[in-house]
Amino acid sequence: MLRIGLTGGIGSGKSTACAYFHELGVPIVDTDLIARELLEKGQPLLQTLCQHFGNDILNDSGYLDRAAMRQRVFSEPKGLAWLEELLHPRIREQVQQQLAQLNTLYVIIAIPLLVEKGWQREVDRVLVVDCDEQQQIMRATERDHGHPESIRNIMAHQANRQQRLAAADDILHNDGSQESLLVQVQRLHHTYLALSQSS
Repeated sequence: MLRIGLTGGIGSGKSTACAYFHELGVPIVDTDLIARELLEKGQPLLQTLCQHFGNDILNDSGYLDRAAMRQRVFSEPKGLAWLEELLHPRIREQVQQQLAQLNTLYVIIAIPLLVEKGWQREVDRVLVVDCDEQQQIMRATERDHGHPESIRNIMAHQANRQQRLAAADDILHNDGSQESLLVQVQRLHHTYLALSQSS
């Protein structure tokens, strides 16, 4: 089974690209979704998080308030490193468990921090969803109803565009229309099917 690690900066269009691959019948292992499930209400990791950052990262219903947590994590010098040390080993375990259950020619593993956390060793190819930084800021601000400055702060903690492109085996250029992105996904789908059958 060919393992494709899909990555890109905030607002680059990773979710849209994954949705297009999913429509083509390709399984998606999503590390963001795994992280969300690990931090659901009642999960032990959420309790650990509250002990470290305080209960004000929860909303009134006792669920994780992601905006509040982001603000806390990025305002505390070692907050992000602590959170990643807590989450990433468990995310890796869940990824391996999900992969072990699949019987498919290839799989997309969506990993926002692929370059930053050295996931290259655990995938066969790196696929980068790329667009210019102004588009990232605009899309992420609209999507999250956030402030451009907070988006720039998140981007400052991610690999930059050049670092991601340097790690790429394949690139989806997402500067244009969704139709253009879909055509590129369809083309890569055929490439990956051919590669998986020849390996």
